Amino acid sequence: MKRHLYLSTILADVGEPLLFVSPLTCIPLVVAILFGEWKILPSMASVPVIFLLLGLALKRLPKSGQEKRLSAAMCSVALFWLICAAVSGIPFVFGVHMSVTDSLFEGMAGWTSTAFSMARDLDTMPFTLLFWRSYMQWIGGIAIVAFSIAMASSTGLFTTKMLRSESRDEPPMHGVITAGRALYGIYALLTFIAIGLILFTGLSLWDSVNLAMTTISTGGFTVHSQGIIYYQNILLELVLIPIMIAGALPFKLYFLILQNRKWSFFGDEQVKLFFIILAAGVAFLTFDQVYFENTDVLIALGQGLFMATSALTTTGFQIARPDAWAGVTLLFLTMLVFIGGSAGSTAGGIKLNRVALAYRGMLWWFKRAFVSAKVIVPLRIEGKVIPRATAEIEMAKNMLVIILSVVIVFISTLLVLQFHITSFSISEVLFDTISALSTCGLTTGYVSYDMPVLSKWIFIGMMWVGRLEVIPVMMLIIALIRDPE
Repeated sequence: MKRHLYLSTILADVGEPLLFVSPLTCIPLVVAILFGEWKILPSMASVPVIFLLLGLALKRLPKSGQEKRLSAAMCSVALFWLICAAVSGIPFVFGVHMSVTDSLFEGMAGWTSTAFSMARDLDTMPFTLLFWRSYMQWIGGIAIVAFSIAMASSTGLFTTKMLRSESRDEPPMHGVITAGRALYGIYALLTFIAIGLILFTGLSLWDSVNLAMTTISTGGFTVHSQGIIYYQNILLELVLIPIMIAGALPFKLYFLILQNRKWSFFGDEQVKLFFIILAAGVAFLTFDQVYFENTDVLIALGQGLFMATSALTTTGFQIARPDAWAGVTLLFLTMLVFIGGSAGSTAGGIKLNRVALAYRGMLWWFKRAFVSAKVIVPLRIEGKVIPRATAEIEMAKNMLVIILSVVIVFISTLLVLQFHITSFSISEVLFDTISALSTCGLTTGYVSYDMPVLSKWIFIGMMWVGRLEVIPVMMLIIALIRDPE
């Protein structure tokens, strides 16, 4: 009975965000009407209707009267993303007759802002569905920023002023919605600026709007099967670079800049680390192409700059084939994808704050190992001293996510290779699995609509787990198989 009430509480907490999302998903209906795509209208209209009905039904479920648990909030978030991906795939099933698996894959790639796609021919896909793909990534982008900020307030390391209320008596998902509303204006402004910049490169309004949404959300979907290469536009590639970077930086900085009217980007540790790693990535990729491929220096620099940015921001745009590069170059690109962007951004990966925290944790541990047990060695983060008990707990949680991410990549790659005899090398399949976990979408070519169904389901799971940084999905699985304490 206790377990049923706990699960009922989780489901009830999903109801509110589903009701919040329902009206937002009506926007593609306007596109269907504008382009006169009346056949796609019923299946597209089913999305907001299903979100509304599910939200109303789930919100009426009984809740536990006990104090709201962080585990319940995380389970609700994991379930919310799964429901959104499943419902969002419906228009692909009835609109272009994609299989259920491919449609769920497309929905999951959309909501997790991953550039992978199961669409056979984007150039013949209805405009409504093309917009829906871009719009899913845009909504998913602001949703993950809100989730990250709301969850950060539950730790003893980082604080945020963006949540108007942090009462423990409110529903667990309320903080996510509150953060989303606080950031929506900033997100919309960045998107509007991106549209203007892309229009400046000569693209149509249609292409500009779609590209702006999928770039600022670091999603990587395009409206053409060839992707960015379709445009053959060097100016566009240069313009997309700062937009990708804007989506991968901490959104709390934009909030603080507007609030304090001060530019303080480089006062943030993650921003400094981002540009250091990006500079190293550009230099490494450029050198390798010149050294191994005898590529012209300017061409190598252009490809190195764009691909390093796309990898580190986990946007997934590509203007070159990673599988055609030297093995060591692919390995370095894999590292960039695995690290990803900043916490509190639309980017995926293990996040720069975890890399920085792991580095600080190792230094802290070694410093304590070489002094007397009576000597107190403080851990400082963002200028404040963290209590030892809090620091050790947060360090353990940080390393747990990193270790679990590595384990999941290893198991997933093993399963893919075990049940699919493929011409792709281990390093190429490994790159694509890490790209899925980091919700990037850069690919060596393994991920395609021709891949086995089992591999598709593995990649669906990888995108889901990776977008929510492992723990929420694991907590949901645990909640389904065991009674709460």
